[in-house]
Amino acid sequence: MRRWTSLPGGVKFLIGVGLLFLVLFVANSTLNRYVLHVIILIGIYSVATTSLNLTNGYTGLFSLGHAGFMAVGAYVATLLTFPVRLRIAYNLPLLPHFLGGPDYQWPFLPALIVGGLVAAVAALLVGAPVLRLRGHYLSVASLGFMVIITTLAKGLKDLTRGAAGIQAIPRYTDIWWVYAWLVVTIYVIWRLLNSSYGRAMLAIRESETAAQAQGIHPMRYKLLSFVIGAFFAGIAGGLYAHFARSIRPYEFSFYMTFHIVIMLIIGGAGTLLGPTVGAAIVVALKYVLKPVEEGLGIYGLVEIVYALMLIGVMLWRPEGIAGGVNPLRFLVARKGERR
Repeated sequence: MRRWTSLPGGVKFLIGVGLLFLVLFVANSTLNRYVLHVIILIGIYSVATTSLNLTNGYTGLFSLGHAGFMAVGAYVATLLTFPVRLRIAYNLPLLPHFLGGPDYQWPFLPALIVGGLVAAVAALLVGAPVLRLRGHYLSVASLGFMVIITTLAKGLKDLTRGAAGIQAIPRYTDIWWVYAWLVVTIYVIWRLLNSSYGRAMLAIRESETAAQAQGIHPMRYKLLSFVIGAFFAGIAGGLYAHFARSIRPYEFSFYMTFHIVIMLIIGGAGTLLGPTVGAAIVVALKYVLKPVEEGLGIYGLVEIVYALMLIGVMLWRPEGIAGGVNPLRFLVARKGERR
């Protein structure tokens, strides 16, 4: 144990990443497509939930507009990578000329990043006025942003095909893309939390008034967490679109936000491990219970189980399943442990 704790935090992180991708390699080589489908979805929702955790778990905000940022990233990444021949078949001016025009198809990685950046810009524009609100006022205002995005997606038929959505999206997302982005998301948030910016966010979560008394400007750090969270939500949306191969406005409604919030609460808000644990439990339960639901004819069984689990966690373990588990202990050793 002493040898492990004496290693630098970066080395431990690299070892953990190596073990993760070794497990993924074995899984990708041995498991069937159905199980891999579930594992990939767990990874996508883990990215989305981890990004929400920065805003809700570490900064103490309660945003319900996360699905809106996912929708922005999904549509932007889709439009940039959509095959030119299909754009002609759809007879839609899918791309403005400053993004390459309708005759240029972007590679997947730049399209994902641009989708995340557009989501971040949207968060910056929305967050400047909305983050001045607190509590349930902030929740309702952020929910309004999600409604605006889904309404625009339905109304801008010349760009998004409206309620019909966009089909035949290239399937670029695989297990490697998803978990590589999950590692990047966790790493960025881990580094952020161990900086002065992260400590300011945690101070705001504990007491905004006390943080102000210490010379911290709450609005600045709230907006920073909101924008970074939106960027990774946009990435998750782009990964989702290129995995599902079709997107429609209703997919990014309150139902998706509700699921992401459940994942965060069940797993444990304010923990690095919690979002992934919550995403794994919620997604796996959905695929385990669906056949049972259809066999018994009790439609809505999955949602009932989610609700009961949420009530149980909030009553008996409000810090979440991963609450109290601090993976940073194994990444960064205390000075007293290095002797």
